[in-house]
Amino acid sequence: MYRAYKYALVFFFVAGLNLVHAQKIGYLNSVTLLQEIPEVKRANSELEALQTQLQKKGEGMLQEFQRKYQELQQKEQRGELSPKQLEEEGTKLREDDAKLQQYQQDMQQQLASKRQELLQPILDNVSVKIEEVAKENGYSYILDESQGSILFKEEGMDVTSLVKAKLGI
Repeated sequence: MYRAYKYALVFFFVAGLNLVHAQKIGYLNSVTLLQEIPEVKRANSELEALQTQLQKKGEGMLQEFQRKYQELQQKEQRGELSPKQLEEEGTKLREDDAKLQQYQQDMQQQLASKRQELLQPILDNVSVKIEEVAKENGYSYILDESQGSILFKEEGMDVTSLVKAKLGI
């Protein structure tokens, strides 16, 4: 009985080794790949334009805030404001500062949302093409070398050109 278990164990071990050796593994560099996709370049240009537009508005708000702050300081130094007026103006400035901080947060959210809107369809398409390459060429795994986890690679296992062909680039 013990001998039967021993043979079964050896059989499954050898069969498992054959399965491991039968797996085909490829790799690509997603960062390099994405940099070569024209749609990504267009999306990045659009994001840069939006960021510039939003920054200009924010800079205008900041300049206006600084102008009001300096004006308030000058009035205070000249003694033109009563303590109550100074307190009221200080409250208005704190409100303007809060609006400025909120705008900066909104700007970051808007940029992140736009980035997601523009890039997600591209990333989804790339993912589909990688999966197609894997299935068509018998790869069990395709790793991303841009993540820094590949310690050794055979040059013949690079599937980047296959994925580029699928993407039409």
